Amino acid sequence: MDADADPDRHLIEARVDGAPVFSGHFLQAWRDRVRLPDGQLAQREYLVHPGAVMVVPLLEGADGQLRVVLERQYRYPVGQVLIEFPAGKLDPGEPVLACAQRELREETGYSAREWARAGCIHPVVSYSTEVIELWFARGLTPGARALDDGEFLDVFTATPDEVLAWCRDGRITDAKTVAGAFWLQNVLRGDWPLQWQEVVAETGAPGDVAKSAVPPEGAA
Repeated sequence: MDADADPDRHLIEARVDGAPVFSGHFLQAWRDRVRLPDGQLAQREYLVHPGAVMVVPLLEGADGQLRVVLERQYRYPVGQVLIEFPAGKLDPGEPVLACAQRELREETGYSAREWARAGCIHPVVSYSTEVIELWFARGLTPGARALDDGEFLDVFTATPDEVLAWCRDGRITDAKTVAGAFWLQNVLRGDWPLQWQEVVAETGAPGDVAKSAVPPEGAA
């Protein structure tokens, strides 16, 4: 392949070999040898992650004011309680939208009538394969939470303006939530329209696979 066909060829590192150095409950740490673009060898250490989803839940209050659903959760690695949008990792073979529905329902108790995929982010590209899918949800119905064993978090709501101010002031530092706030700002301004779809689960039970009631090209 010539340089014109692959304009990134001068940047790409080629894996030579490697092996896992640690296997945990859902993460694996790997150490690889790679060949650099100039032919030299180097070492790369990274975490293999199953992938995750994050949901920006839109809730219209009784006064007609738009609010979003957020969580406060203690994060052991940084030793802080952080403000975050609902999120969670994918189970093996789980469809992304089904995961988004499950995490929203389990963590907050809310189910959503309509969903829209926004995009994805790579939150820690220097040392992890993790990809987080970003979804928006609206038409929320409250219900009972079903937290995992050992999971403790508070659920609350805030206005989009409050969320943006907290990102600016450093009260929100979680990278995926900052990205979600940026996306929310552009959606509300009309700069980044979403393709909403009405989605139902077969029985409404946790873990059910989502089904579209209308095609993705429905009204934004």
